[in-house]
Amino acid sequence: MKGQQFINGDHLALSIFEDGFAIIPNAISSRVVEMILGEMGIGSGPSFRQMRVGNPEFGACLRHELFMSGFYRLIGHEASVVRSIFFNKTPESNWAVPWHQDLTIAVADRREVPGFVGWSVKDGVHHVQAPREVLEKMLTVRLHLDDCGTENGPLRVLPGTHLSGWLDAEAIDRLKREISEQVCCVPRGGAVLMRPLLLHASSKAEMPTRRRVLHLEFAADELPGGLKFNADDKSDSTDRTML
Repeated sequence: MKGQQFINGDHLALSIFEDGFAIIPNAISSRVVEMILGEMGIGSGPSFRQMRVGNPEFGACLRHELFMSGFYRLIGHEASVVRSIFFNKTPESNWAVPWHQDLTIAVADRREVPGFVGWSVKDGVHHVQAPREVLEKMLTVRLHLDDCGTENGPLRVLPGTHLSGWLDAEAIDRLKREISEQVCCVPRGGAVLMRPLLLHASSKAEMPTRRRVLHLEFAADELPGGLKFNADDKSDSTDRTML
């Protein structure tokens, strides 16, 4: 199926299940794109994590439009944003990312719980690599705030690799040879939905202008052993799309 651009809920769910990703060309309106840029004060910086937004209208609008796109049917209506990252490739900040999985989550504090390893602190927030059973229930939404074509250093994915759990370097090298990559070209207002365990990468932009992406990680379930996502005590449970 290769992440086809289905809006129908059943086909969208099947694409996420089989391929680990899907593209929704019109996930959010131009109005919400402008609200994101305005509320967050997003400028020309390359990246930053865990944005905080105080305007409840913004959160409500974003949640509504993701609901209309069928996103919440994939992960559950109780899902909330547990980590947010803004990326912007520009002529001054143009980078490549090798093939990898998103294994790390942001948590409120450090607790030694079996299966959670590789602790670190980023921007003052505790991060840890989560076990497969946690990551398999999460879903990432990459909202595109600019058009992204092949020349803008788009996301590249290896469909189906999310089904193999944590992958070591040898397995990643093998899958790179065995599976044809798919390039995710997405218009402004579109979104890539993906499982964190999906192998993905991106190249430097060939013609860098701006490629602004808001990366939102969603989870519906609580963490084990008393661990809490970093967002758990930072946002209202009624409108947890606040970043």
